[in-house]
Amino acid sequence: MTPKDTLEIAPDAGPARTNRQNAEHGFKASERLMDSLQRVLVDLIELHLQGKQAHWNVVGTNFRDTHLLLDEIVEAGRLASDQIAERMRALHAIPDGRSDVVAATTSLPEFPQGEISTTDVVDLVTTAIESTVATMRDVHDGVDEEDPTSADVLHAIIEQLEQFAWFMSAENRTPRASAKSSGSGSGSKAAASTKDDKSAVSAKSKSSGGKKKK
Repeated sequence: MTPKDTLEIAPDAGPARTNRQNAEHGFKASERLMDSLQRVLVDLIELHLQGKQAHWNVVGTNFRDTHLLLDEIVEAGRLASDQIAERMRALHAIPDGRSDVVAATTSLPEFPQGEISTTDVVDLVTTAIESTVATMRDVHDGVDEEDPTSADVLHAIIEQLEQFAWFMSAENRTPRASAKSSGSGSGSKAAASTKDDKSAVSAKSKSSGGKKKK
């Protein structure tokens, strides 16, 4: 074994590079790319933490379905954060998922403490998902310009999270009146109006017919 093949371990912990031969060869993330992926990482970590907090403390109507859907969102966020972190490592960048870093840098609104109704949880978690997706869409073009492979990773995560946002937000929605229903309503009103007019004319005719000619 030559000196170049030996592994030098930094004396203190931290983002020090190893000196093993070829360890740092290949494509390396720029500071801009690293910062963009780090932004995505902290939001995904926060999303899965908020989802678990909601999963534990949700109460109210449709509890079970909401409880179970939240666990699916938690799992998606956890796996996606791991995927982003490992992508960063593949590009020789250093992911930072420490709790204080996540709390200080996430774009997600703070999640409330205590029991929360299902309707409030739906709105809060939908907002958290949409905030996470907004971060990914914000950094997407810059990531794609430098590393299309990382952009492809973002594509898959965005697709999944936007589907979860739809699933979750639909819990609080009420159906919009369709054009057909609106048209039927107008037609019914028109028919009723015509019927009333005919009745009035008929009554008037009977009244006129009952009068004696002078």
